[in-house]
Amino acid sequence: MGPGRGVRVRRGAVVAKSDAAGAGGGEDLNIVHVAMIAGAAAMGGFLFGYDSAVINGAVSSIEEHFRVSPSVTGFTVAAALLGSALGAALAGGMADRLGRIRVMQIAAVLFAVSAVGSALPFTVWDLAGWRVVGGVAIGIASVIAPTYIAEVSPPAFRGRLASLQQLAIVLGIAMSQLVNYALASGAGGSGMGDLGPLMAWQWMLGVEVLPAIVYFLLSLVIPESPRHLVRVGRIDRARRVLREVEGGTSEDVEQRVREIREALGSEVKPRLSDLRGRYGLLGIVWVGMALSAFQQLVGINVIFYYSSSLWQSVGIAETDSLLLSLFTSIVNILGTFVAIALVDRIGRKPLLLVGSAGMAVALGVTSFAFSHATVVDGQAELSSGWALVALVSASTFVLFFALSWGVVTWVLLGEMFPLRVRAAAMAVATATQWIANWLITITFPPLSDWNLPLTYLVYTAFAALSFLFVARYIRETKGKTLESMQA
Repeated sequence: MGPGRGVRVRRGAVVAKSDAAGAGGGEDLNIVHVAMIAGAAAMGGFLFGYDSAVINGAVSSIEEHFRVSPSVTGFTVAAALLGSALGAALAGGMADRLGRIRVMQIAAVLFAVSAVGSALPFTVWDLAGWRVVGGVAIGIASVIAPTYIAEVSPPAFRGRLASLQQLAIVLGIAMSQLVNYALASGAGGSGMGDLGPLMAWQWMLGVEVLPAIVYFLLSLVIPESPRHLVRVGRIDRARRVLREVEGGTSEDVEQRVREIREALGSEVKPRLSDLRGRYGLLGIVWVGMALSAFQQLVGINVIFYYSSSLWQSVGIAETDSLLLSLFTSIVNILGTFVAIALVDRIGRKPLLLVGSAGMAVALGVTSFAFSHATVVDGQAELSSGWALVALVSASTFVLFFALSWGVVTWVLLGEMFPLRVRAAAMAVATATQWIANWLITITFPPLSDWNLPLTYLVYTAFAALSFLFVARYIRETKGKTLESMQA
């Protein structure tokens, strides 16, 4: 649980004693209450995961319905990622001007609008446009949720609370796969089947409006970030929120306000120009950008965007491929729980190293398994033995990603930057992640058509390089206050 902090049960609630690294030491802190606040903010992560992965079940149907090539399909799938890069780039400045909560509400509205538009497209190109709108919402949510959660979390619990963002993402992915499977099954086993006035694949994309509404409603009941409140001069409100989320005496709260003020430094709002350093950008910003890029360059979203069509390409029926995608999502959830249990105990860096090594091995085996596919009448086929190897190795890859890079990247991005430039640096790092995601997503269909084993071998190389990057450049942040991240 972190040094200097004990946990006990009183009146049916889990409470923790604050330590000097958190709020001070006087009053009990209700961790359940803080976790509920963080969980509400992480609803953006749920929508992030749902919107990112729901296209998986609709890819084949979209291609068939609009009669487009794999390259156009890849562009349509990846269009959301262009919007995500834009949303991530804008989110930091919006969060500083409007506040964290208002930006969450903007993201919720964009999610809902995108869901309705994507369910009712006239052509593949306006579908791509609505995907861009949803992508902007994803980009905003990917910045604002970890930033907000890090800013309301006590240091000794921050890793686990920040992990709620990734847990919400993987739950969103799993829910999208479950919804896709249920809708396809209800439509006769195909996304092209009719369900009332719409086809199943249209319902897959439209159902997202429901969690978008929930996200908006939750944003109405959680407090603004105390660090944003101090930045804009609402000190009394900041004191109340700090007492609510970190506990402690009045003296402890005043000390925390002073620490935040000192860390903020200048009263000038952060700008991208504040990130300039010796090599164009501050060293810590380059590290954050590389961390974000590696999370995507290992090819994880190939699994979540294309796994259904990938399994179909090696001879598995559509409904069975959707079920396998759901199984992969369950593995993802289990790995995330492992990360949540370990991130504040063994630290961020060890988890990343274990994950990089495990992913490299699993991807190498996956590449080797797909090298045994044979092409019959233009359709790749794997024997039952090699298909099982591919399934196990791909699932192992997802497991190692989930217990390491999936969670830890978001935890680190929320806490590694100096507070005075955190929003701007977070925006740049997250935009980098979405650009890398877009590159992987749009290149996978043509690369896999050309040489699937070699494509997975490229991801293997990036996983190996990520191990070397972490060993050399990542610093441990476990147990440190956000205000101490000044280097």
